Parts: sequence; structure tokens; C-alpha cells
Amino acid sequence: MNIIEIKNITKKYGDFTAVNDISFDVKKGEVFAFLGPNGAGKTTTIKMLTTLLRPTAGEILLNGHNVMENPHQTRKSFGIVFQDPSLDNELTSYENMQFHAILYGLKKEVYEKRIVDLLNLVELYDRKDAYVKNFSGGMKRRLEIARGLLHSPTVLFLDEPTIGLDPQTRNHIWTYINNLNKKENVTIFFTTHHMEEVERIAQRVAIIDHGKILIIGTIEEIIQKAGAKNLEEAFITLTGSTIREEEVNVGKNQMRISNKLMR
Repeated sequence: MNIIEIKNITKKYGDFTAVNDISFDVKKGEVFAFLGPNGAGKTTTIKMLTTLLRPTAGEILLNGHNVMENPHQTRKSFGIVFQDPSLDNELTSYENMQFHAILYGLKKEVYEKRIVDLLNLVELYDRKDAYVKNFSGGMKRRLEIARGLLHSPTVLFLDEPTIGLDPQTRNHIWTYINNLNKKENVTIFFTTHHMEEVERIAQRVAIIDHGKILIIGTIEEIIQKAGAKNLEEAFITLTGSTIREEEVNVGKNQMRISNKLMR
């Protein structure tokens, strides 16, 4: 059964095409890695999947909901951990969780137990009354993951969840993610630039570049098709070895277009 179905999705900003007619699906309970160089279209795709951007063309189904036609129901079906921190540093870890629960309309008798269970899952229950401003980067990431699971989503989106973390903390984060996939039966859709993380946890991988899907398959299938020794070598073979600056250019392009629209 597919939990996500993307059908011929395109996203344009004026004359610039950020995502160009892509189609793929993700199975329920799957750990799915979405890879690509900077500016390839990864974050734009995730924003469309999570109702933050409206596609120029195409259709997205998430947990049976049409993302464009039923955004409210869609949002109940997923949790998300963004690249940038999104916690309130002036609240405790419990208060951050409680605030999120209230936003999602969870009843007190439901969210109280759920918060305890999730803080235990990410080994932060003993810090439930501590202020987030005193947490390390890894502790904040673990809390963001717990918060993303609070409303019992069927899909958890992770946009570079280990960015800026040391190897030891990254290792722990992926252990938690792997455990929650098994214990919560939640589908994981993640991006990362660390290929060893993908090799450790992903069941299938899609590689996008210049807004187009280059390849989809298991890690073994991608390595074999690219004629490579490992996933990183396959990734470079498929996307090239040139250092990318498109991410900056895409941002400038979007800003230019937004400014035009606001005039």
C-alpha cells in the first residue's frame, strides 16, 4: 500500500522550474531517502508534500488525502522536522510538547500520556522540566522528533535532521529514528547529505537533480545501475562532481519573483 503518491508534479517560479514533472510513490511503513545536490529540488518537493507550497501542476496524495484539496486533513497525517530549529527556547521540553498538542487539538487525557511515552522514547523524560535554551543541539533534535510524532502521524518528514551535529549525536539520532519506525510503524521520508546515514537506514532511495528524478530503487540497485562501489560514488556518478551553487540562485530567484508579486 502506498502512503504517498506523487503524480507529475511541477513547481515553477516565473520562468524557473524548481521541480519538473516528477512522479514516485512511498510505501506505508517504508524508510525512504530523498537525495540530491544543493538546489536539486528536495526542499521544494517536501514543501509541496507538506502543504507549504502549492504545485504548479500535478497531484499529490498523502495517506489517501489530496494535498491541494484537503490540506487540513493532510496536516493531521504527517509530522515534520525542519532543517532549521523550530522549538521555543523559553519553554521547557514538556511545555513545547504541550503547546504542539494543543495546536493539533489533542485532548488532555490523550496528550499527557503521549508526551510521557515520547519523551521516554527519545530519552528526555528526565529533562521534561528543563528549559530548551539549555539543551545541546542533539537534545533539541530529539525533542523536535518527539514533537513531530505527538499527534500520531502516519508519515514523518525529516529535512536534514542531523545537520550540524557531531558523529556521536548523529548516530544516536538515527538509532531513535530507526526505533520509532519499528515501534510506531511510522513512514520515514528524509533528506540528508550523509550517504552513510542512508546506507544505514533507508529501504529505498530516490535521487533528484535539476528538478528531475534520476533514479529510484534500493541502495543495491542504485549502486549496480551506476556501476559504483558504494552509494556516495553512485551519487556523484549520477549527479556530477561539480560543486553546486544553485541553492543560492534558487533563493534569489524566488525572492525576486516574490518581490514582483508584492508590488
